[in-house]
Amino acid sequence: MAGRSILIAGGGIGGLAAAAGLAQKGIASIVFEQAAELGEIGAGIQIGPNAFHSFDTLGVGDEARAKAVYIDALRLMDAKEGGEIAQIPLGEDFRRHMGNPYAVVHRADLHKVLLDYCVASPLVELRTSHRSLGYEQDGSSVTLKLDGREPVTGCALIAAEGLRSPIRAQLVGDGEPRISGHTTYRSVIPTEQMPEDLRWNAATLWAGPKCHIVHYPLKGWKVFNLVVTYHRDLQEAISGRPVSKEEVAQGFEHIHPRARQIIEHGENWKLWVLCDRDPVDKWVDGRVALLGDAAHPMLQYFAQGACMAMEDAVCLAHCMESHDGIEAALNTYRDMRLPRTTRVQVSSRLIGDYIYHPDGAIAATRNQIMSSRTPEEWYDRLHWLYGSNGLQN
Repeated sequence: MAGRSILIAGGGIGGLAAAAGLAQKGIASIVFEQAAELGEIGAGIQIGPNAFHSFDTLGVGDEARAKAVYIDALRLMDAKEGGEIAQIPLGEDFRRHMGNPYAVVHRADLHKVLLDYCVASPLVELRTSHRSLGYEQDGSSVTLKLDGREPVTGCALIAAEGLRSPIRAQLVGDGEPRISGHTTYRSVIPTEQMPEDLRWNAATLWAGPKCHIVHYPLKGWKVFNLVVTYHRDLQEAISGRPVSKEEVAQGFEHIHPRARQIIEHGENWKLWVLCDRDPVDKWVDGRVALLGDAAHPMLQYFAQGACMAMEDAVCLAHCMESHDGIEAALNTYRDMRLPRTTRVQVSSRLIGDYIYHPDGAIAATRNQIMSSRTPEEWYDRLHWLYGSNGLQN
């Protein structure tokens, strides 16, 4: 690395996972975060076994497990009729098949696990209030341009700044993200406010026409995470705007009262309009590479955004260790990750259309197919996703 650190733009889950992965290989990095403090906003996220494979490789497996809530099942419910369509048990048979558990965790807790590792590592330097603007390179080094600060030069640059990465804008140049028009509202409530007959130890999806509701426990069962989504066809990218309970409930009149009551129990709802991008194969420019949402932003429907970013970090560190040349390492990283992340990106869109939100004949077909599968059939179908550690497609 010619005595220079790898520069990482972005101090979220992806950026810190990249720094941790590199540190595991004895490689120094500097993380640049535009916020004044390192932290995460948002609420709960689901973490499949592939995330736990990554935690272990990144050196934070025990710490991540201590923060997680281990759920018993993935439950698919019919939001119109109120009954169960399918259930995937997540017990010992699932863990044995996938090699690790399925769990849910608060996004801030997961970020803190990675942050603590990076703070403790002598190979990771963290700099806050550093907003990236772009980059320059000369074949032997790369320089990160920063807003209001002197540029910094390193041996490589990893962009982990998310959906609107300035580095991606320079590298790919594909403009604004694709606005899906799907509007998501999020709330976290004390467990005692959750309807007692819905306090399931499961990641539960109520699937309905152009809408869905998700709920699961967090923080040692102290709270429940609530996510409500509706196709409102909004064409403005909104992130975290507070909204009223009445706005959240609009359009859910056709949903079974058993599911609809969840909206009534939510508090302090916040609004996001979901965005993603079409898959691209241009992740690398010389000594610069994209990672996580900067490379492959995806809709929420596969619950794999953070998982894919951590897999990227595992693969990046592996390639940096196993190649003499940085450009060759980054190209191998892209080649290893591209087929898998593209499959998850595209599948996330399809799952939204055909699992989460269909009506009529498509919904009836979904119900028939999904209700007929045995747990073992589910495990076999999902092994390609949950059985990987980021180094296999």
